[in-house]
Amino acid sequence: MARPRRRNTEIGDGFTEIFNREIGFSHPITISRRISASEGIVKKLDLYGKLNGHEGCVNAVEFNSTGDVLVSGSDDRQIMLWNWLSGSRTLSYPSGHCENVFQTKFIPFTDDRTIITSGADGQVRLGQILENGKVETKRLGRHHGRVYKLAVLPGDPNVFYSCGEDGFVQHFDIRSNSATMVLYSSPFTQGCRRHHSSSRIRLNSIAIDPRNSYYLAVGGSDEYARVYDTRRGQLAPVCRHVLPDAPVNTFCPRHLRETNSVHITGLAYSKAGELLVSYNDELIYLFEKNMGYGPSPVSISPEKLQEMKEPQVYTGHRNAQTVKGVNFFGPNDEYVTSGSDCGHIFIWKKKGGKLVRAMVGDRRVVNQLESHPHIPLLASCGIEKSVKLWTPMSNDVLSLPEKIEKVMELNRVGREDQSRVTLTPDVIMHVLRLQRRQTSAFTERRYVSTDIGSDEGNDAHFIASLVDHDDESSERECTVS
Repeated sequence: MARPRRRNTEIGDGFTEIFNREIGFSHPITISRRISASEGIVKKLDLYGKLNGHEGCVNAVEFNSTGDVLVSGSDDRQIMLWNWLSGSRTLSYPSGHCENVFQTKFIPFTDDRTIITSGADGQVRLGQILENGKVETKRLGRHHGRVYKLAVLPGDPNVFYSCGEDGFVQHFDIRSNSATMVLYSSPFTQGCRRHHSSSRIRLNSIAIDPRNSYYLAVGGSDEYARVYDTRRGQLAPVCRHVLPDAPVNTFCPRHLRETNSVHITGLAYSKAGELLVSYNDELIYLFEKNMGYGPSPVSISPEKLQEMKEPQVYTGHRNAQTVKGVNFFGPNDEYVTSGSDCGHIFIWKKKGGKLVRAMVGDRRVVNQLESHPHIPLLASCGIEKSVKLWTPMSNDVLSLPEKIEKVMELNRVGREDQSRVTLTPDVIMHVLRLQRRQTSAFTERRYVSTDIGSDEGNDAHFIASLVDHDDESSERECTVS
């Protein structure tokens, strides 16, 4: 007797999937993954609960490898571990950072006892949870400027990378308790000029290619996502007087090339090695590996440029007020997720860019979204002081909100209005005059304090800090005007 042909089904047809499993046409793991990736499941996502405890904006969330513990970091400089299922906080400790915590990550294969953090003070720190429940923290390294993101080498319990506003990517090995400069990013138009504030790329995001852990992508204060081969890096102590490293590949939408009007806030690699890039007050783009410009994007010919395939684009949100991340969702990264200035969480189908779910995730701004490693669960955070959890718990398949078209239109208009804002020479000169007056006033006041008995070295440091605004790390990133 011939075996009946397997019935073609829609991914969203959960009944047919279960039937196929029961009669042996589908493996249990396959059915679980297919249902988790179904559009029907995504449309059932609803608020499961909130994790309350932080006293400031929550900037970072991450699940451990098994998915039962979540770690968060905040403007209150506390690191908190949560049993998200029960909604209980299992541990809280001071990070040791002097300013906002921007990133928290578990180091793999350490029984969730080793946590790395970074923040607005430029520090990269290690927290070690001891057997008695106490936590020891120490500084591993420091950047000149904020450090928004860290990237852990997959499957390695010792090695990770940081990227900072000073343009450096630093390599850390926990066993050596030291940092070494691996890579330095500089604008392509600057050639091989040595490092100073006008030639660096202030880096906001970093991600490691899961299919080739030697490749890491960074993005920052210009339009290009750069991919570097860490085997070609400079394993030397961090130094300001170094030459920029050449990437092995670069990515950028064709219409944004050499615009000098956008910058990158978030990056993520899919399991297939696709690169997702989120731009400040622009859109989100998905690049396949064959869409890169190579190591020198400014030298690519117009003919080749026209032949290249355009990336998939995701629209509707707005990314202007904070440094937002971007991420994938689904067992095989079937969806793309992002927060927005309008307070919504946006979820698009990766293939085609269709918006399938929009949820209010914050009264003001949603900054970060993190997917559970095994089940259809999202954690979100933003300007509010809580972490929100989203699961497919709704009894109904939820459609898009009635007013979402209006929200998306307002986001689009705001983005286009912002792109038309220009600073005239008169406005620039007026700002410079005001800055000069303020600096002069501060200097005079500090000299008076010196006569009264203040320390001269401290005054010199204070005045220097007024001049070097690029290295100022005390600004609260979640502040929204």
